[in-house]
Amino acid sequence: MKKYISLFIIIIAPFLLIAQNVKLEGIIKNEAGEPLEMANVIAFKKGTKFLQSYSITDTKGNYKLSLEGNAAYTLKVSYIGFDTQDVEVSTDNISENLTKDIILKESNESLNTIEITYEMPVKIVGDTIVYNSDSFTTGTEKKLEDVLKKLPGIEIDDNGEVEVEGKKVQKILVEGKAFFDGDSKLATQNIPASAIDKVQVLKNYNEVSGMRGVTNNEDNIALNIKLKKGKNKFWFGEVNAGVGTDEKYLAKPKLFYYSPEKSVNLLADFNNIGEAPFTMRDYFRFTGGLRGAMRGSGTSFNVSSGGLGFMTAQNNRAQEITSKFGALNFSLAPKKTLDFNGFAIVNDSETNMFTESNTVYNKLNLTENSSNAATQGSKLGMLKFSTTYKPTTNVHIDYDIFGKISEQTEFQDVTSTSRSADTYKEEKPVSLNQNFNLYYTIDDKNIFAAEMQHLYQKDKPLYNSNATTQPFLVIPTSEAESIFDIIQNKKLTTNKFDAKFDYYYLLTPKSNINISLGTTFSKQNLNSHISQSLDNGAILDFNDPVLNNNVDYNFSDVFLGLHYKMVSGIFTFNPGVSLHQYTTKDIQLGLENRESTTKLLPDVYANLQLKSSESLRFNYAMSTQFTDIDNISEGYFLNNYKSLTRGNKELESALYHKYSLSYFSFSMFSFTNINASINYTKKENSIKNNTELIGIDRISYPVNSNLADETLSAFFRYGKTYSRLKTNFSANVLSATYNNIVNDELIKSESLSHNYQASIATKFKNAPNFEIGYQKSLSDYSSSDSETDRPFANIEVSFLKNFILTADYSYYNYKSTFENTNSETKNSYSFLNANLYYQQKDSKWEFKISASNLTDNTFMNTDSYNEISDSNSTSLYFIQPRVWMFSVKYNL
Repeated sequence: MKKYISLFIIIIAPFLLIAQNVKLEGIIKNEAGEPLEMANVIAFKKGTKFLQSYSITDTKGNYKLSLEGNAAYTLKVSYIGFDTQDVEVSTDNISENLTKDIILKESNESLNTIEITYEMPVKIVGDTIVYNSDSFTTGTEKKLEDVLKKLPGIEIDDNGEVEVEGKKVQKILVEGKAFFDGDSKLATQNIPASAIDKVQVLKNYNEVSGMRGVTNNEDNIALNIKLKKGKNKFWFGEVNAGVGTDEKYLAKPKLFYYSPEKSVNLLADFNNIGEAPFTMRDYFRFTGGLRGAMRGSGTSFNVSSGGLGFMTAQNNRAQEITSKFGALNFSLAPKKTLDFNGFAIVNDSETNMFTESNTVYNKLNLTENSSNAATQGSKLGMLKFSTTYKPTTNVHIDYDIFGKISEQTEFQDVTSTSRSADTYKEEKPVSLNQNFNLYYTIDDKNIFAAEMQHLYQKDKPLYNSNATTQPFLVIPTSEAESIFDIIQNKKLTTNKFDAKFDYYYLLTPKSNINISLGTTFSKQNLNSHISQSLDNGAILDFNDPVLNNNVDYNFSDVFLGLHYKMVSGIFTFNPGVSLHQYTTKDIQLGLENRESTTKLLPDVYANLQLKSSESLRFNYAMSTQFTDIDNISEGYFLNNYKSLTRGNKELESALYHKYSLSYFSFSMFSFTNINASINYTKKENSIKNNTELIGIDRISYPVNSNLADETLSAFFRYGKTYSRLKTNFSANVLSATYNNIVNDELIKSESLSHNYQASIATKFKNAPNFEIGYQKSLSDYSSSDSETDRPFANIEVSFLKNFILTADYSYYNYKSTFENTNSETKNSYSFLNANLYYQQKDSKWEFKISASNLTDNTFMNTDSYNEISDSNSTSLYFIQPRVWMFSVKYNL
C-alpha cells in the first residue's frame, strides 16, 4: 500500500505546485483598441534576469502567464512596430487570478534602432518559429534530440526522426548548411546540446524561392540549428571512449567546424555494446535528400534491388551488435551564387540474433515450433556530391550525384519441428543516382521547371540452403545426398530515367495553371539459375527453363498533366488530372510480350487554413501501380528453403484510390498541439499471391485479383505544454482487409491493430525532472490476438552540483491467444537503463558510469500475421544481457 501512496504523491506533486501559482491574464491592444496577435509577453522576477513565464497572444490579443505567489515581477511586452512596454506586477497576498490589459503605442523609431535586451523563449516570424534553447533546457541534455524533446510542438519518433506538428522534418540545417542531407537521425543523435543556441522551424520550406507560391509546401518542414556565439567560427566537438564488462568498448569522436563560407563535420562510432549508429533500415531508407521528380505524377513504379530479404533487428536490439561507423559532411560556398555540399558514410557491423517462434497455419491447422540463430555482416558506403547555382534571383540550378554500395551477408541455423536447415545469403548491391533540376522564373506571369533523374542499379544475390528435406518436386534434386545443398545465383541490372517539365502561368498572384509533361523509362535485365552441390563436390545444374530466368523488361510512361490552383481567403483548391500512356515489354524464352494501356488519373487537394497554425486538409489521388521485373519473370526463385515463387508475365497494373483528411493545430497562446488524420486506401485489380501449401512449405505466384484490398487508418495526437509540465496523448488505429488464394481457396484476412499512449513530463529548471507514461497495444488477426501493456518512466536528477543521474524504465506485460489451438502465451519483462554523469563546472572533462538492461532481461515478445500463407506467429526475440560501462568524454 505504501508504494502506491508514494507513486500517487510523485504523480500529483507537479499539479499541486502548479495549483499554487497565480494566473495573470489580459489582452494586448493598440491605441485604437484593436487586439494584437502574436505579441510577446515575458515575466521576469523584479530586479533579476530570471525568466518566470512567457506568452504569445492569440488572434484576440489574449495572453496568459503563470506566476509564483508572493513575488514582484516586471512584464516586458513587445510587438514589431510598437514600443516595448514595462509593466510592474505583484502577487503578494493574492490567492485569486489577476487580470491586466495592456495598450502598446506605435514606435517612431526604425526597426533597426530598436535594441532587444531580452530573449523570448519562442518567436514567430512569418512561417518560421524560433525556439531559444536555453529557455527550455535544464543542462542535463547531451544531444540535439534531448533538446528537441523539450520544445513544444516538436516530437522524436521511435526511429529517431523529427516531427513538427505531426509532419516529418525533411531536412536539418546547421547555420543554414545541410547536415547529412536526407536523414534527421544523424543530426539528432550527434550534434552536442551544449553548442545549440536556437532551433528554427522552417514551415512551408522550399529551397527554390520562385516555386513557393505555385506549389503546395505545407508538408515541407526543415530545421535550422543556430550555434551559440563562438561555436560558429571554429572547431568544436567531443571525444568519447569507454570500457565495460565482458570486454565491451566504445569510442565516439565527433568534430564540427562552421564558418560563413564552409563547414565540415566528422563523426565516428566504434562499439560492441549493442548501439547501432547506422542500421540496414537506415541505409535502405536513406534518400540522400534527392527530390522525387515523379512524385505526384499518378504512377507508382518502384524498382526493387532484387534482394533476398534479410532479418531486421527488433527495436535496434539483438543478442550482440558490433559496429564501426564513420561519416564526413561538408559544405562550401566560394561565392554567393554557388554552393557545394556532400557527405560520405561508411559502416561495418556484425549482428547476432536468436528467435524462438510458434507459428499456426490456419488453413492446414498445423503448428510449427522453430528456433533461428542468425549472424549478419553488413559493409556499406554512401557518397553524395551536390551543387547549387543561383546566378540571378530568377534562376536556380541543382545537380546531385549519389552512390550507394554494400555487401550484406547472413547465415541462419534453423531448427524446427519439420526440418533443420542452414542458409547463407549474400548481396552486393550498387546504385548510382543522378539528379538535375532547373527552375526559371521568366517573368511575373511565367515559371518553367525541369526535373530529371537517372538511376543505375545492380545486384548479384546469392542464396544457399542446406536442409534435411527438399519438398519441391519441380526441382529434380538428387535424392542420394545426405543433405540437400541448393544454390541459387541471381543477377539484376536496372536503368531508370525520369523527366518532368512544368510550366506555370500565374493568372493572379493567388492562382495559377500548371501544365506538366513527363516520362519514366525503365530497362531491366534479370538472370537466375538454381543448382545442387553434391556430396562428392560436383555441381548438378538444373537446366529446365522453369528453374532459370533470362528476362528483359522495359517499362515506359508518357504523361500530360493539367492542374489549377487558387487561393481565396483561407481556402486553397488544387484539382488536376493527368493522361498516361503506358507500355510494357518483356522478352523471355525468346518470346516477346508487349502491352499498352491508357489511363486518366484525377487528383484533388484542398486546404482550409483556419489560422496561421491551424488547418484542415483533404487529399484524393487515383494512381496506377506497376510491378517491376521480379514479378514478371516466370522462372522459379527460392525465397528460402521452404518458399518457392515465380512471376507472371500476364500481370496488369493495379489501381489505387487514396483518400486522406488531416487536421493540424498548434497554438502558441496555449502551447497546445493537435494532429489528427484519417486515411483510406482501396486497391483494385491488385497483385496478389496464389499460394499452394505443401505442409508448411509453399509455392506461390502473383495474379491480378478482382477483389479489392482495403486499409483504413486513423491517428490522433494531443500535446500541451504548461509552465512546468509537458503532456502528450496519442492513438493509432489500423484496419486492413486482404484477399489471397491459398490451395485454390479464397482467403479473406482481416486485421485490426491499435496503440494508445499517454505521458506527462516535468520541466523544472532546478529540481528533478521525470516523465511517466502508459502505452497499450492491441492486435487482432484472423485467428489470434495479442495485447501488450507498457508503463514507463524516465528521470533526470542533478545533485551535489556536479552529478547528473538519468534513468529510463519500461515494464512489458504481454499476452497472446490462438483461437485454433485454444492456447495462450503470457510473458512479463522489463528494461532499466541508467547513467551517472560527473562534470565540474566549466570543465571539459566528463565521466560517466552507465548500465544498459539493468534488469538483465534476455528476450522480448513479437507477433505477426503472414497473409500469403495465412499463418500467425508469436516469437521470443533474444537480446543482449546487462552491460556496465565506464566512459570518459573530453569536450573540444
